[in-house]
Amino acid sequence: MVAWFEESRLDDETALSHADAALRNLAESGARVRRDAGEAQFALSQAVAIAQAQGRPRAVVAAGPDSRLLRAALEPWCPVPFVAWPNPGLPGWAGSLDLVVVLAPDGGDVGTASAVAEAVRRGSQVVVACPERSLVADHAAGRWSTILPTASRDQLATAVLVLEYLDRVDLGPSADHEQVADALDGVAMACSPHRDIAVNPAKMLAIALADAIPVVWGGSMLAARAARRVAESIRRANGRTAIAGDAEHLLPVIEAATPRNVFDDPFDDEPSDLRPVLVVLDDGAEDPAVREQRGRLLAAAAEHGVRTETVSTDATSEVARYASLLLSGRYASEYLAIGLVSQ
Repeated sequence: MVAWFEESRLDDETALSHADAALRNLAESGARVRRDAGEAQFALSQAVAIAQAQGRPRAVVAAGPDSRLLRAALEPWCPVPFVAWPNPGLPGWAGSLDLVVVLAPDGGDVGTASAVAEAVRRGSQVVVACPERSLVADHAAGRWSTILPTASRDQLATAVLVLEYLDRVDLGPSADHEQVADALDGVAMACSPHRDIAVNPAKMLAIALADAIPVVWGGSMLAARAARRVAESIRRANGRTAIAGDAEHLLPVIEAATPRNVFDDPFDDEPSDLRPVLVVLDDGAEDPAVREQRGRLLAAAAEHGVRTETVSTDATSEVARYASLLLSGRYASEYLAIGLVSQ
């Protein structure tokens, strides 16, 4: 099957209408964050009260398959030892002195339910974000347990709820849900299908990636997490390679790019001839190590004639910046899928 990218489809009402459900889902990201947070405020206050009564935990354990997102947010901030535990059950040492937090967007994962039940049995303080009527919620009942009810089944909205709790008990970075929702709404407006290519950053990024191998980089831990998720969404959109990783992993790909012949026909590229495009997810992190890696990548791209695309954000908190970068990349991936025509 031969596929090519037709950029005119990105402003074509008929083509866009076929992806209306997916684009609407992206546009409602901020609303889902607000809805879940709003409905969980009473439970959130209860969880904070329990934490204040018990004092600072010895350690924080994030359990369940979605624990890696919490690790990206908490590792640079958490003032006590922190462990992400995506496996069933809990670490052997976790007990009554520790806090166990769990993201369970759909509430149906058996391994997560097992971990929650084990935390309750050991007397840990437990905070679980999940649907009220779910397998995980059924296993969370306990004296020191709090269920933060969710309805959206959205991973990001569920994560923001738990991160807001951790922020309020001084165990994590600033994670006000209104700031996150505002950042998501801003991306939805800027990347709306009703904005044409000339003023739509997501459509322009999709065009840049259409005939390329995306090499996606984020410097901070959260930006790096966003880069991996964006690369996944690009792979789903076009079925081609998209790479995300640290500078050490991406530099060989950039340095291996052969100079483009100015006499090549730009409409006659085969997949094997696709060149990399460096996509920098810039969340404003100015850590010296981040600046050094970014500088090396940009220098290598310039030396080898590799195009660079930068996705930036002016959101006011780290979690909001992560959400903004992730949604921007997902919009670009969706427009990439819309523009592809198969024959």
